[in-house]
Amino acid sequence: MSAKQLEQVAQATKTAFVFPGQGSQKVGMLAELAEQFSSVTETFAEASAAVGFDLWQIAQSGEGLNQTEFTQPVLLTASIALWRVWLELGGVAPKYLAGHSLGEYSALVAAGAMSLGDAVKLVNLRGKLMQDAVPQGQGAMAAILGLEDAKVLELCEQVNIQGRGSVEAANYNAQGQVVIAGDKTLVEAVMDLAKENGGKAIALPVSVPSHCSLMKPAADKFAQALEHTAIELPGLPVIQNVNAEIATDVAGLRQALTAQLYQSVQWTKTMQFLQDQGVQYVVECGPGNVLANLAKRLPNIEKAFPLDSNSRMEDALSAILVAEGKIA
Repeated sequence: MSAKQLEQVAQATKTAFVFPGQGSQKVGMLAELAEQFSSVTETFAEASAAVGFDLWQIAQSGEGLNQTEFTQPVLLTASIALWRVWLELGGVAPKYLAGHSLGEYSALVAAGAMSLGDAVKLVNLRGKLMQDAVPQGQGAMAAILGLEDAKVLELCEQVNIQGRGSVEAANYNAQGQVVIAGDKTLVEAVMDLAKENGGKAIALPVSVPSHCSLMKPAADKFAQALEHTAIELPGLPVIQNVNAEIATDVAGLRQALTAQLYQSVQWTKTMQFLQDQGVQYVVECGPGNVLANLAKRLPNIEKAFPLDSNSRMEDALSAILVAEGKIA
């Protein structure tokens, strides 16, 4: 669907679509839906042709699925396949789109800002550059739960003063849930301090410390690829990770995507923005239900739906159509 068509069908709905990032991948994703909708495997074939390797085979076998350079194009393609099924079934076009980290690229493809082929090539490169930026085993990420954002930042600063590198807030996911990233020893030090201060700390199984200053070298190289990629303004409003604001010009969009590699994901502010704009229904367009579960915790979100199975797709489709007054 073109950007102009998207603008025409979105109208004033109360629905937002959110697209997940790395960590939502799972072996066999979308297999059930692919049996019913040929557009799923057709989408994977289109993306595979662009990137030069078989994304569907990786998704179904799991071989290489957790390698960042493969994870990112597979997840993006899975999200777009679900988006296309949704539209094919007559699903409501959302008022806003947002994506968590990698998911921002899925949102931009869905909104017509870039082609699927260009996007999978970009995120494949993004994954390679991120992996190369920090030697294996030197970086880490952890979720800090149960502490105020300011306290988590204070603990990071306390450790950073020691001058042994850096650890920073990488993802503001929800109230009382901040992901930190940086040098492994410093991440572990903040985890210990968080526990001493009454919080919880969970090490994340990732090989790349995303959204922190260690990714600055990767961002500098990635910016060059972005400059050579055809990008248009999205046909539906896309909320950017770095500032929780809507992209209003292409130059700013490129800058935000570059900065996204080494700056924090402002997901808490993104979800607050959606609530402030009257969004009441959130649909997670990708494997899993992490973002849908986060949305359910918010006071003004009436319902949140995942889409990654036949039953979930049907439930979301009918519930949103009824809620939006499209069917009785």
